[in-house]
Amino acid sequence: MGDKGGSVHSRIILHRRTTDGKQVRVISERRISRRVAEINESPTLMIDAKAKALKAAGENVIGFGAGEPDFPTPEHIVNAALEACRHEPYHHYTPGPGLPALRAAIADKTLRDSGLEVQPSQVIVTNGGKHALFETFLAIVDEGDEVLLPAPYWVSYPEMIRFAGGTAIELPTTEATGFRVTIEQLEAAVTDKTKAMVFVSPSNPTGSVYTPAEVKAIGEWAAERDIWVVTDEIYEHLVYGDAEFSSIPVQVPEVRDRCVVVNGVAKTYAMTGWRVGWLIAPTDVASAVTSLQSQATSNVSNVAQAAALAAVTGDLEAVEMMGRAFDRRRMTMTKLLNEIDGIVCYEPEGAFYCFPSIKGLYGRTIGGREIDSADTFAEVVLDEVKVALVPGEGFGAPGYVRLSYALGDDDLVEGITRMADLLS
Repeated sequence: MGDKGGSVHSRIILHRRTTDGKQVRVISERRISRRVAEINESPTLMIDAKAKALKAAGENVIGFGAGEPDFPTPEHIVNAALEACRHEPYHHYTPGPGLPALRAAIADKTLRDSGLEVQPSQVIVTNGGKHALFETFLAIVDEGDEVLLPAPYWVSYPEMIRFAGGTAIELPTTEATGFRVTIEQLEAAVTDKTKAMVFVSPSNPTGSVYTPAEVKAIGEWAAERDIWVVTDEIYEHLVYGDAEFSSIPVQVPEVRDRCVVVNGVAKTYAMTGWRVGWLIAPTDVASAVTSLQSQATSNVSNVAQAAALAAVTGDLEAVEMMGRAFDRRRMTMTKLLNEIDGIVCYEPEGAFYCFPSIKGLYGRTIGGREIDSADTFAEVVLDEVKVALVPGEGFGAPGYVRLSYALGDDDLVEGITRMADLLS
């Protein structure tokens, strides 16, 4: 089998021999495009699906994999969706960028929660925060562009950047720096191909939160170099202790003309399945995304948009209740993990994840297998004690695993106890 110049083509030339020994030339069509074939499946969703399949088969699985609150969506939001089902105009197409009332409410909510003043025309409602990020990278990244990506990172960022034709330039961080990237790292990585940087605080998977001073310094650095900033603020309300959320375009107004803010209702309001997110962008980018979305998905589900409208215009009482529960679980999980010999866990300051190092377990034999990677460790723990973790390789952090503490207190303790017993 061969192809010209070693590159991947949709048409592949094969040379085969018939039964009488003659060589024939056969042209075979590639069934899957290179663009899609190069995308890796999300490891977080893959682990969650495996855990749910084992549960469905009757196994007593404790799942730390999925990044979604275990609380139900608040009742007033569900009631708004029920009412929307009976609203006949919502049975038909609505504007592609989102319901006007929702776009205006998101602008108001953004000013209320982060201090960023934007126009409703800058808000594009999307099918979840993931969709908002996907469209953002497609709108601003060209072939050959480089995007600075602090690691550990959420698993989908590099895949989206690559799909858009860009190259993700990974900037590794560790618990020694609180998993926060430094100006020196950014400066060392920037080239004439650098188009954008990804900035996330609070972070998935590490739970790190940048101080307002750090946010300001990074924003000023990006503004001075005319680098786009894609900032994911999906965990803005989930900060603990002395940590403080701050928005980069608020700290540094000079960056606003080259900044896209991504957010959504999934984490804050326990609405992961409703699939409503948004991006806030300069007018030209918002217009470009509107055109893209008009050809890709049209409007987001009107019923889900009505639910999102009730969420962002309502009070934060339910959000604060969930935050208190996450804070309690955060401390419990961190303590229990650090009591296990060979595991070291940085105390997260935001989101709802712990991201411990399991490098101290390397070389040990558990369940008949030698632990030589986070991948192997996660497989052994799932096979032996039916506890689902996400290995750090997918987050650009070999030697770490991610555990979500967005699950019930009893299950949390049970899951960590099973791990501790396995490793004792």
